[in-house]
This record gives sequence, C-alpha cells and structure tokens, in this order.
Amino acid sequence: MPTLLAHLMNTGLGPYYDGLLHLFVTPEDLLPVLALALLAGLRGPAPGRLALFCLPVSWLAGEFLGRAIGPLASLPLAAAALTVVLGALVAADRALFPAVVAGLAIVLGVLHGVWNGAELGRAAGAIGNALGVATAIFLVVALVAAFVSTLHTSWARIAVRVAGSWIAAAGIFMLGWTLRAA
Repeated sequence: MPTLLAHLMNTGLGPYYDGLLHLFVTPEDLLPVLALALLAGLRGPAPGRLALFCLPVSWLAGEFLGRAIGPLASLPLAAAALTVVLGALVAADRALFPAVVAGLAIVLGVLHGVWNGAELGRAAGAIGNALGVATAIFLVVALVAAFVSTLHTSWARIAVRVAGSWIAAAGIFMLGWTLRAA
C-alpha cells in the first residue's frame, strides 16, 4: 500500500488531469519518455512519428495489463535499466532503423504502463488517469521529437547528446536506489 500512496497524485481536478500531471511529477516516468523523444528526434521525422503513436498506445495497453496482473517486484529495476539504455542511445547518436525506435517505444510503454497500472489500477478513476498519462506522453513526444528533428547544427546535436548522457546518469542513480531498496 505505501507504493500506491507514493505513486498516487490528486490535483482536485479529476482523474484525467491527475494522470496528465502525473508524468511531470514522476521522474522515473518522465526521464525515459524524454530520452525516447530525444532519440526519435535525432533519428528524424519518421522514427519520431512512430514513437509518437507507439509509446502512448503501448503505455495505455500496459496500464490495462498492469491492472490485470498486479504489482511485480522487478518492474522498477527494469524501468531504471531501460532509462540508462535510452539515455546511452541518445548520447551515442548512432543510426537506428525506425522499427528499432518503434520497438523501444513499445517496450518502454508496456513496461511503464504495467508498472503504473499495477500501482494505480485500484484507485478511483484509473481509466481517466490512464488516458491523462497517455495524453501527456503524446504531447511530450510530439513537442520534443519535432523540435530535435529540426536541429541540424553540430553543436545543437551535441547538446541533445549531453542531455541523453545526463538521463543515463540519472538512470544509473535510479538503478542504484532501486537495488539499495531491494
């Protein structure tokens, strides 16, 4: 029960808006979404569009799956490891097929969706909350990936890569914190 209360947020505006704001106050959800958006933007418009639609849909599907299967102890560890991987991929800035970016979006969405769904699934308004989170993800990926895909100067791409390395470093901290708690 403590994890449910730690993960739950109440704005007083209703479940949809609670979910919409949830992404922005939960670093373990926001950082990998930002990393994926940066990665998709570095790869160009086609991977950006794939991530834009694959991530919110898979997150929403994961939320419903998480409600059905309940909490799994390994989810926070896997989520932290995925944050490190996504940040490192941004920092490396290597060519990836659009299908790989879409696959990473699906893995991220299902993993975090299951984690959120398992913790929030029993809360009142869970469906509205899930739709709010999916909307926030769509907005973040659309804005960040579109912006990054327009960057063509080397210094701007380097700044994006530095942001990716910081996300990877934050993921390492999250990984250590998760292992410490285990």
